[in-house]
Amino acid sequence: MEKIIRVVLADDEPFVRQGLRYIIDSQPDMECVGEASDGEEAYLISLDTKPDIVLMDIQMPNSSGLDATHRILRENSEIKIVLLTTFDVQAYVIEGIRAGAVGYLLKDTDMQEILAGIRWANHGNAIYRTPTASKALIEAISSDTKSTKTEQASDHLSEFLTERELDVLQQMAYGRRNSEISEILNISQGTVKTHIHRILQKLEVEDRTQAVVLAIRTGIVE
Repeated sequence: MEKIIRVVLADDEPFVRQGLRYIIDSQPDMECVGEASDGEEAYLISLDTKPDIVLMDIQMPNSSGLDATHRILRENSEIKIVLLTTFDVQAYVIEGIRAGAVGYLLKDTDMQEILAGIRWANHGNAIYRTPTASKALIEAISSDTKSTKTEQASDHLSEFLTERELDVLQQMAYGRRNSEISEILNISQGTVKTHIHRILQKLEVEDRTQAVVLAIRTGIVE
């Protein structure tokens, strides 16, 4: 029998916590071991209960979910934090990656997908929309700060990619389309596509999102 996944819920809306708790406790492989209404409570409860997963809202009083994520993972890097929020904001995704969260889901996501995300994260996988992250991506986002391992990965990837590929990757991180990258770097769209294809191959990722997540987490782009 698989080990029960122990979950802490952090959200300032009581009805959201109640709904999630009901669903989670109804699963044969999960149990809710704590609830928090703000970032400070999330930090304290997580350190006390040592859950496997924290479902963390971002905008909460006293201390935000992102602040709580930083603090929790500084104390216990074994806890896996999945950000569950209303806001589909790139800056939040990037900050979540930098904080060490292993996932980012929206609250309007189907509940079965959220449950699948909890299970996926519990097995050490990233769930930034695409739950098919490569081993390189998982390792790159698994720590809270730029550890020696991450710095080494950054150096390696920087050497692995050409200068022009790094330029293209940086523009991808800014969220720019191929046509915009073409204009900014003064290269054809066909050349942009070729560079992106090579970037995905070299980073061993399946799409642009995974490439950007890996690049931001390892610090090779801003």
